[in-house]
Amino acid sequence: MSFFRTKRGIVILCAVVLLAMFVVRPGASRLKARISNSIGTALQRQVEIGSVHVRLLPRPGFDLENFVVHDDTAFSAEPVLRAQEVSASLRISSLLRGRLEISQLSLTEPSLNLTRNTDGRWNIENLLERTSSTTVAPTAKSSHESRPAFPYIEADRGRINFKLGPEKKPFALTEADYSFWQDSENAWGMRLKARPVRTDFNLSDTGQIKVSGAWQRASSLRQTPVQFTLQWDGAQLGQVTKFFSGHDKGWRGAITVSADLSGTPADLTVRSDAALEDFRRYDIPGGGTLTLHTHCDAHYSTVDRGLHQLFCQTPSGDGAIALLGDVVNLPGPRQYDLKLAADKVPLQAVLSIFRHAKRDMPDDLTVTGTLAAEFNLRGDAAKSQPELTGSGQTTDLRLRSSSMKADFAVGAVPFAIAAVQKTVAPPSNARRATISLPESPALTVGPFPLKLGRTAPLTTQARISRLGYDISLNGETDVQRVLQLARTIGLPTSNPPAEGSARVDLHVSGQWAGFAISTVTGSAQLHAVRAEIRGLEGPLEISSANLSLTGDAVQVDSLSAIVAGSRWTGSLSMPRMCGTLPSCPLDFSLHSDEIDANALGAAFTPKPAKKKWYGFLASDTQSGPSFLARIQATGKIAANRVVIGSVVAAHASAALKAANGKLALSDLRADVLGGKQRGEWRADFTRKLPAYSLEGVLQGITLSQLADVMHDGWISGTGSGHYTVEMAGRERGELLQSTHGSIDFTMQDGVLPHIALASGPMKVRRFAGRFTIADGEITMRDATLQSPSATFLVSGKASMARELDFKLVQEGSPTINVTGTVTEPRVETGHRVETRAALKP
Repeated sequence: MSFFRTKRGIVILCAVVLLAMFVVRPGASRLKARISNSIGTALQRQVEIGSVHVRLLPRPGFDLENFVVHDDTAFSAEPVLRAQEVSASLRISSLLRGRLEISQLSLTEPSLNLTRNTDGRWNIENLLERTSSTTVAPTAKSSHESRPAFPYIEADRGRINFKLGPEKKPFALTEADYSFWQDSENAWGMRLKARPVRTDFNLSDTGQIKVSGAWQRASSLRQTPVQFTLQWDGAQLGQVTKFFSGHDKGWRGAITVSADLSGTPADLTVRSDAALEDFRRYDIPGGGTLTLHTHCDAHYSTVDRGLHQLFCQTPSGDGAIALLGDVVNLPGPRQYDLKLAADKVPLQAVLSIFRHAKRDMPDDLTVTGTLAAEFNLRGDAAKSQPELTGSGQTTDLRLRSSSMKADFAVGAVPFAIAAVQKTVAPPSNARRATISLPESPALTVGPFPLKLGRTAPLTTQARISRLGYDISLNGETDVQRVLQLARTIGLPTSNPPAEGSARVDLHVSGQWAGFAISTVTGSAQLHAVRAEIRGLEGPLEISSANLSLTGDAVQVDSLSAIVAGSRWTGSLSMPRMCGTLPSCPLDFSLHSDEIDANALGAAFTPKPAKKKWYGFLASDTQSGPSFLARIQATGKIAANRVVIGSVVAAHASAALKAANGKLALSDLRADVLGGKQRGEWRADFTRKLPAYSLEGVLQGITLSQLADVMHDGWISGTGSGHYTVEMAGRERGELLQSTHGSIDFTMQDGVLPHIALASGPMKVRRFAGRFTIADGEITMRDATLQSPSATFLVSGKASMARELDFKLVQEGSPTINVTGTVTEPRVETGHRVETRAALKP
């Protein structure tokens, strides 16, 4: 027997055994029970094997199919481990003793179920306790050891599922490579590398988790000495928040977490470090790189499942933020006794976080000063919510931005934690929307004074909760400074160069969820405000106005303003958060003492172009669409006087609607030329050339006033008519050449003094007919002119240059031809005896 203990004897014996296995191959199916018992004894679990295939090379063993390790029935009826393919390697030395001993189990794509029962225990705990109490030899046992050795278990591309009772949770570890072995007589070791996933979401950037560790034999699991290291890196913050909460919170950054655990489960020392690289909001790509580091020390105990002597510290400049205390019963309901302290934290560091969390903040915004605070969180199972209290203050707070030309010295800002009371409805005159916040801890900031260009500072305060925030400003302020402050801190606001003063009662509120845009509500009383408006030549001067901001609309009442040399009064309203004119419908009711059409046209016509009063209606190819071509507006407009060239209209009013490049003036009424006007005027700016359509009725106009407008007394009497005219173009020539339509007219009790017959100037008792306008000419057919002595049929045409060619036909009398111009007509009878009209001075 001493020969077989030598190296040569062992080699010869192994060769004989291998040869015997080649010659006499045992029945694999008969070995299935022995293999199951061998593995089950090592794992202390019932093991089932579907089929067994003997493998001789490269190492003697078995290939197992449908390998199943059953769980303890106290945890789950589902197997704890299942693998379709398993390679089991034999320990050759055990064959010499007549035993079948597995030295290594290699599982391909196994599925491992970790189950937690209602008592808070995991099935892996039971397995470890049984394994620790089993007297098996180490995995790498010596050849002289007679006890069966614990097999080396390894898994490739596995999956680890988590269950709470019978419910399988969506959390899992995939692409898991792990191994498990007995390192020495009283110690075990393991390694794990896997990627965390959620089965109900498609997550791709959750990083990789690596765990390695060892534990020793003990009388109970709580007293088992352990030593573990954990590392989680390569994870993207948005994917991690979605992994834990089910929603991508919108934050971005790369997470790295490492932890060392040592001691026993009853008193486990935890040391961890966490880093967040390039922290930012998903829609804020700039702002520079921001890295956050935190180190934590704590003791964890499975007795009360709590963290004790917790101490986390995040350095920041010359100061730091620290969290210390205890948290008991982590699975819940938790008990808290925590303190958060900040000392000498630079406000520039706080701004860096806000810059990566808040959009539209200036890149060159800087803040000086420091922050100090202390907060306490206490709670137990008897309370529905933990109690959060504490206070703090900033020192020498100052905001600067060169691009915004902003410099705001704030100074000391106190803040404290208090319970949020139930929402109280705002006063009826506030016209602001409030955020409905449930009772929960909230941070109250201020009140503190804020100087914005006035002698008396604004009173400023804020309330911040886990759901949202509400910042209030109350007092007299400079309009330019308050708009400057809003842009400096990234609040949405229009950007008109404006100056003036206002008495404000404003609330800036919003919710954190979904990065909702902040809403400004409240009221402002404007005084002597002067603003530059895009698309308007010259300033808008507001003498006074009451501005109300609700959650949905902007309402301007008691408006008194000067635009284009005219003073306007009335009211305006528009919806909130309009990005451009086409998306911002305006509703108005405006009145003016006098409107000068030429001044109005100049105000809405971009320089250096110089156009007549109608120019503001047409777009310009170089400057883009006109103001009225872009605006969306509906309302009523009225004026005591409207001056259009030499024509003065009184008591003018109309309903105006502008939308989608089209402008309509309906129910257009005015007293003009001693009579009444009523009509419908329309303009279409969506075409290549702007098109206009005019339809209306003139009643009882004094024709001598029309002659005065034309600076030529060529007609007198009264007149009425109905006109329908269409035209297109940008310039006067295009408009006149494209004009077409008709005018049905009636003239009564008048005189055409330029047309002198033998009996004197032509007197008109009634003159009625239709003018047709087309191709630059005005045509008349079969109009009837009744004079005191005769009745004529009148037909002919006139050009836009006022050239005449008309015939007056009286039955039984020679035809009268009228040619020449309006100011110098020529009158001829049928036998061509020319009679020149007598012109009166």
